Amino acid sequence: MEQNKKFKLVSSKKTRYLLPNILTLGGVCLGISSIKFSIDGNFSLAVILILFAAILDALDGRIARLIKGTSEFGKELDSLTDFVSFGIAPVFILYFWELKNYGRLGWAIALIYSVCCVLRLARFNLTKNENHQEWKNNFFEGIPSPAGGLLILMPLILELSDLRYNFVAKDLTPFLTIFIAVLLVSKIPTLSLKKISTPPKATIFLLLSAGMIFIALLFYTFETLLIFGLAYLISIPISIFIFRKQKEKSLTKISEDDHEDIL
Repeated sequence: MEQNKKFKLVSSKKTRYLLPNILTLGGVCLGISSIKFSIDGNFSLAVILILFAAILDALDGRIARLIKGTSEFGKELDSLTDFVSFGIAPVFILYFWELKNYGRLGWAIALIYSVCCVLRLARFNLTKNENHQEWKNNFFEGIPSPAGGLLILMPLILELSDLRYNFVAKDLTPFLTIFIAVLLVSKIPTLSLKKISTPPKATIFLLLSAGMIFIALLFYTFETLLIFGLAYLISIPISIFIFRKQKEKSLTKISEDDHEDIL
């Protein structure tokens, strides 16, 4: 007789894989819910849900590596979640807020962004650095999808903030969306920060900074998001400079090693 086999997503000995995947699924629920709230006209809550989805996206991978719960299933699930939460949800929010006023052009802009996001995620999944290029692990090719999802919302975030300005933020929406879409599929290096270790002495300052950021997001949510968005855009030229310096250093080291092998 054949024994009945119960379906299990993971074996009982590998339940540590569940926590990162639960966080990932939470992110996709937040992304889809943000679309619902944008349809209802509650754009402030929709933006906040995208922010929470980005926080969960930053946590799930780090927690998976910390508890040794990484898996191919989790990797694929994370990519699918990123596409929904940062490739579809943010641009839908923009569409119901402003892009719909542009008719077919607005829908075309929304499609362009989503297509660029899925292409960026597909390329990311296939990217593998060689052993002598481990320094590249600190860089992304193009901007990551969570950053892109938040950056295209900056005109809406500016309107939701209490800041005073003398121009119409909505007018920036189509241009910024296309610009961020191009950055997604570009090969411009941007800092990853995944492999950067923190000295033990700096831990207290890191925790203090995290606390201050949390307080700022709690009381000045949209203003803080604007500051982080602008800071990220400013960091892109800095990332390019650091990337080129490390590339030159790596090429110099390889040439020296080859010269030693010949001798």
